[in-house]
Amino acid sequence: MDKVKILALLSVPALVLHQWMIWFYAPVAQSGPVQKIFYMHLPCSWWALVSFFFVFFASGMYLLTRNDRYDRLAAASAEVGVLLATLALGTGSTWARAEWGHWWVWDPKLTTTLIMWYVYAGYLVLRASPVGGNRKAVICAVLGVVAFLDVPLVFFASKLWGSAHPDGLAREGGGMLASMWYTVFAGLGAFGFVWGALLVSRIRQLGLRARLDAMLVWDED
Repeated sequence: MDKVKILALLSVPALVLHQWMIWFYAPVAQSGPVQKIFYMHLPCSWWALVSFFFVFFASGMYLLTRNDRYDRLAAASAEVGVLLATLALGTGSTWARAEWGHWWVWDPKLTTTLIMWYVYAGYLVLRASPVGGNRKAVICAVLGVVAFLDVPLVFFASKLWGSAHPDGLAREGGGMLASMWYTVFAGLGAFGFVWGALLVSRIRQLGLRARLDAMLVWDED
């Protein structure tokens, strides 16, 4: 069976199970039901960071090999990563409004995440630019490698500078019950299937477009 279909089929029961665990298995935290946004926010954040690591890896491999497959992998990973990062920022802002009374605060964790979003959104704008041939692929690959410098800052922001973000609070002694951790892991798995289906599907689309562009060039010749 096709990989995309397999991943899509696996994602359906996984997402249903995750939703059941969020609303009926995981306990209500002290902050109330709004805390359950966390179980959607964290998987989006996690898989966004994984996507940007793939951009970094594929960009580096393209610079070494000049293989267009790595260029397509980098492009697809960036698109999926920006989508998930946008969802992470949206769910995070909703959670912040309920927890802190503000949609946004200039916290180190949030600020580095917003910078990361702008960098990779700019990467996608560059990919949509009219620069043609291998030149655009090389420029994008260089940016894909350099852009990754912000990802470790996002990951370790709470430890480096302190944070009102739950990462920082957990580091200071906050804890989670086992049922909460199981719900987190279920979410990571469910969103992992969705992430894989989106990534593989987009890589195929980019491959088909490359073949179509090559055919059009051949016809013009």
